[in-house]
Amino acid sequence: MPANRSILLRRGTAALAALPLLTLAACSYGSESKNDTSDAKIAAGAKKIDGLDSVKIGYFGNLTHGTALVGNQKGFFQKELGATKADYQLFNAGPSEIEALNSGSIDIGWIGPSPAINGYTKSEGKNLRIIGGSASGGVKLVVNPKKIKSLKDVKGKKIATPQLGNTQDVAFLNWVAEQGWKVDAQSGKGDVSVVRTDNKVTPDAFKSGSVDGAWVPEPTASKLVAEGGKVLLDESSLWPDKKFVITNIIVSQSFLKEHPKAVEAVLKASVETNKWINGHPDEAKAAANKQLASDSGKALPADVLDPAWKSIRFTDDPLAGTLSTEAQHAVKSGLLQNPKLDGIYDLTLLNKVLKAEGGSTVDDAGLGVK
Repeated sequence: MPANRSILLRRGTAALAALPLLTLAACSYGSESKNDTSDAKIAAGAKKIDGLDSVKIGYFGNLTHGTALVGNQKGFFQKELGATKADYQLFNAGPSEIEALNSGSIDIGWIGPSPAINGYTKSEGKNLRIIGGSASGGVKLVVNPKKIKSLKDVKGKKIATPQLGNTQDVAFLNWVAEQGWKVDAQSGKGDVSVVRTDNKVTPDAFKSGSVDGAWVPEPTASKLVAEGGKVLLDESSLWPDKKFVITNIIVSQSFLKEHPKAVEAVLKASVETNKWINGHPDEAKAAANKQLASDSGKALPADVLDPAWKSIRFTDDPLAGTLSTEAQHAVKSGLLQNPKLDGIYDLTLLNKVLKAEGGSTVDDAGLGVK
């Protein structure tokens, strides 16, 4: 691990060199998650929380969002929300989820660190808070073993990332820079060709040979392995203790201020879900896959699901120190300039829940609300 991974995030006036993550990846914000279990689990005589008819929850159809998948499928969120409906929306990319949060189309969301950083910086710290952690790991560099046999062979090849400026794109650009290679962040051209490709089409691009590898989250990474790819690098190996944030929980600041009981209920459900996932890994894996099938119409085969699930660690800790490092990587790659992240975290309600559960509280790395 290079020393600059531990350098403190520079503070300064929030300004963006580029805002790729705030361009919508799709025309609509997200699709409604197809699940009938939530309504069925509303207990007779249950009361609404904060007088709300519903709490709108967003997440991606990725296994790295397993807390939301399992919490939806097993009814953990609905149980804690009582007669207030857990209303789910599915997203394909961070920018569209941030836009939905800004517009009020969702209240709370599971999302990667880069879109959270960009969204917070773009709004000058006024739109969102990170209120909890969800997952670590689950990101790999998978390559065509016939074309790339070692890390040095990546130079000169075409490597896919999910989207310009997204979490994996920033991580790959940083890794490339650490090899001493040059790549223009915006165009993706240089010593390595960075090809921004939606996770849904990356396996086909890999199979056709239009890309030689990809730095991607699960289950896309394991889909590439099933197509004959080889894991050349697991991103967790680049981090202290092999931990880095891949999924956080965010909330709009207005919703947090107006409906703290509803937010606390969702956080309690998230903590309970993670506890259940870690205590029942095989059942949790099956539940996540069942929800993926409900949301997308297709379950993952075992040769993809099993290795993908194994590489993800579910945690309530937002791993705030690694968010700071990921922000540094975005600065180094030219996608951000001096992002001011003071106040991006508010872990008050999470720590309240953790204390009540007899667990250890978590730290905001000095980036919490003062």
